[in-house]
Amino acid sequence: MTAVKSPQQAVASSTLCSIHGSLLTLATLTLISFTYISLKSLHSPFHDPSFNSSPPPQVISRVEHLVEEEDSPFSDVYHSPEIFRLNYREMEKNFKVYIYPDGDPNTFYQTPRKLTGKYASEGYFFQNIRDSRFRTNDPDQAHLFFIPISCHKMRGKGTSYENMTVIVQNYVESLISKYPYWNRTLGADHFFVTCHDVGVRATEGVPFLVKNSIRVVCSPSYDVGFIPHKDVALPQVLQPFALPAGGNDIENRTTLGFWAGHRNSKIRVILARVWENDTELDIMNNRINRAAGELLYQKRFYRTKFCICPGGSQVNSARIADSIHYGCVPVILSNYYDLPFNDILDWRKFSVVLKELDVYQLKQILKDIPDAEFVALHNNLVQVQKHFQWNSPPIRYDAFHMIMYELWLRHQVIKY
Repeated sequence: MTAVKSPQQAVASSTLCSIHGSLLTLATLTLISFTYISLKSLHSPFHDPSFNSSPPPQVISRVEHLVEEEDSPFSDVYHSPEIFRLNYREMEKNFKVYIYPDGDPNTFYQTPRKLTGKYASEGYFFQNIRDSRFRTNDPDQAHLFFIPISCHKMRGKGTSYENMTVIVQNYVESLISKYPYWNRTLGADHFFVTCHDVGVRATEGVPFLVKNSIRVVCSPSYDVGFIPHKDVALPQVLQPFALPAGGNDIENRTTLGFWAGHRNSKIRVILARVWENDTELDIMNNRINRAAGELLYQKRFYRTKFCICPGGSQVNSARIADSIHYGCVPVILSNYYDLPFNDILDWRKFSVVLKELDVYQLKQILKDIPDAEFVALHNNLVQVQKHFQWNSPPIRYDAFHMIMYELWLRHQVIKY
């Protein structure tokens, strides 16, 4: 006779079966998992030499490049390496510039005349900022406002200096009357870019523009109103370079010093008169005639230790960027030159900075520099070459980004 279970016993039996079933299921899953892991381990790269889980070499190269780019420490060529690294990163993320759209791009606005010659820096900046991440079409997001008037484009059309001044004044006054942004700071958050003496002369007749706005100029001389904490020194770079970059080639540099060029300034006249017949300094009284050979001027940079860089008609000289590019330590001969990126780079770590009066002792000064110090100067010079190179499109830490960084530093002191 079969005993009949009570309802309580049935529930207890059902619960017990459920628990047993769950435990069995869990055990089965665990066994399967361990079996799977064991099988995977048998076919892992540690057991199967033919198995390669590494990414392709090009991927490794790209990753290593990115890690190096982000994490490699900056040397003491920079005044404050860590501050520069952090501020630069902040600039890349947040900096915004509004470009005024006014002006006929077929005349003097928006579009540079060319990207070559002594005005190349101005042209590259105009081109790069239009297509850069820093540009915003919303003026309310902008930290700074760019006045896109190209003085060298006026010069290319044969405009006189007097008419240039009138054109600049009319254009700026039209922006002031049309938009509210200038009057918020009287122009302190506005900037314009111009290279060589053309831009200096074209804007000197607009005193409120020169006094209030940020001037990014290739002629940053203290004796013509350049204000270092407000204005920015634009490196004058003659691009494209005729020959590849030099560097790490000290054994080929057997000439002590080199200079060749027009005698269009007092310091150049003195330099040529005192040293043109010297046997250790290669000083020429004029430019090298192209008929004498192809690219002889540029090739001199490759075999010279120190390249002399006196100012010309203005305090600046494209010869400085040439020297840096070709790996020749520049010797700055100037009394009133705010060197490009001077508040970022320690120029005494990769150049020789002298006063004009030192020209009379030039050879001895250079000969007194120990070999170890020259090697250090040369190696540091190679590190900073990227900062004096324009690219299109621009790349990190090139001349365009360094100028943007200088502007970023200045926007933070502006009070609205």
